[in-house]
Amino acid sequence: MEYMKGPATSSQGNILCCQCGIPIPPNPANMCVACLRTQVDISEGIPKQVSVHFCKQCERYLQPPGTWLQCALESRELLTLCLKKLKSTLSKVRLIDAGFIWTEPHSKRLKVKLTIQKEVMNGAILQQVFVVEYVVQSQMCDDCHRVEAKDFWKAVVQVRQKVLHKKTFYYLEQIILKHRLHQNTLRVKEIHEGLDFYYATKQHAQKMVEFLQCTVPCRSKTSQRLISHDIHSNTYNYKSTFSVEIVPVCKDNVVCLSPKLAQSLGNMNQICVCVRVTSTIHLIDPNTLQITEVDGNTYWRHPFNSLFHPKQLEEFIVMDIDIVRDRKQGAGAGMRSNKHTLAEVWVQKTSELNTSQQYHCRTHLGHLLNHGDLVQGFDLANCNLNDEFINKMNPHNIPDVVLIKKIYNRARRQKRRNWKLKELERDREGMDTDDERQYQDFLEDLEEDELIRKNVNIYRNADIAVESDTDEEGAPRISLAEMLEDLHISHDATGGEGSEMLTE
Repeated sequence: MEYMKGPATSSQGNILCCQCGIPIPPNPANMCVACLRTQVDISEGIPKQVSVHFCKQCERYLQPPGTWLQCALESRELLTLCLKKLKSTLSKVRLIDAGFIWTEPHSKRLKVKLTIQKEVMNGAILQQVFVVEYVVQSQMCDDCHRVEAKDFWKAVVQVRQKVLHKKTFYYLEQIILKHRLHQNTLRVKEIHEGLDFYYATKQHAQKMVEFLQCTVPCRSKTSQRLISHDIHSNTYNYKSTFSVEIVPVCKDNVVCLSPKLAQSLGNMNQICVCVRVTSTIHLIDPNTLQITEVDGNTYWRHPFNSLFHPKQLEEFIVMDIDIVRDRKQGAGAGMRSNKHTLAEVWVQKTSELNTSQQYHCRTHLGHLLNHGDLVQGFDLANCNLNDEFINKMNPHNIPDVVLIKKIYNRARRQKRRNWKLKELERDREGMDTDDERQYQDFLEDLEEDELIRKNVNIYRNADIAVESDTDEEGAPRISLAEMLEDLHISHDATGGEGSEMLTE
């Protein structure tokens, strides 16, 4: 605390305002603040109403001349954009402070309170506070124009798989949704044997191809077509096409490997079952439980095809089953599956129950099957196979039947299914009965295979009551712990804090 010492100093005298005559402290203009403001308006030349352009589709603001920025309401980025609109007029004054005044989010108005200073008559500095109103006008950005046109594209990724069913594409769709790879697409078109993804830039298409190469075993080719050429600026306009071919093998297919490939994979039997397709083809030998993985490069060097298509699956009933224990492995054998149980089974076709014809085979489904269960499989004993590798095999090494999967009550599984998946928006003519059946097969595969579920976002269906995770007949189900809540977040017309989180 300071104390005054000695005699008090004399206070500064007042003068009279030259306009209104009231006493005021001396200043270079010899006028009071009220009179000075009537004589000088330091905000003159600064517009009090300005327009800003906003794209409703992508929720971005235009920063002239051609940049679109993502800004939340009352954010620092939006304030910077608004002040840049006044940059030329604010150069003659000193900006002291700026801030937003709250407005209704749907009012299409933004209000900014500015505090400025300027030197006026005879060196006097005047400070003034005023409000600038920004009118939000809708304008579609160039990117959204191209999306809405649906015909403008610079690159297309054509994904094909030469099979009769779409299990791999249903899996690929969920992977794309999980990693949000569909955001840059202009259009997704479903055609025979595959999908077409259209992009505005070649870089986005290349990113999609790289993602596919890491997700599924495939190979790709690239081509481009010249659209236009400017001889003066030496610029070329191309449309690029990326062709991606996925291996023609899907889950639950029976394949016959070449002798050379089977030997290199650990002396496996040539006839194997595909248990899943991820970034590699996962195969299991139903005779020994030996498992292996075949990547895309290995497949294209030693290609093999499916011996049957899903419509050739037949229904069998288990007449007798015997678990095989302590089987010795051959020399050079690879890994064996710990999730499957080897068993010898006697089965009979449900269409031949009035006969005594039974079939004996080994299966990897010993942990699921019991006496009297229904199971789907392929009949190799009574079919004509046109495959170069199986035709050269010793007939004694070809099994009569290869069992694929246990049959559960499909209607009951659909009724008790309390989860759902999101779908990719695409152009298609419609889902026929066969497509619906294949989609239900894919949903059942998700319930039965935990490794595939890890790569898929599964959402809880609130319309179906929550039941226990167990099933009376033992059908596999997805637990509630593996499900996500399906969020529906509404977004403002002028872009809010949650504008980046859109519902699929």
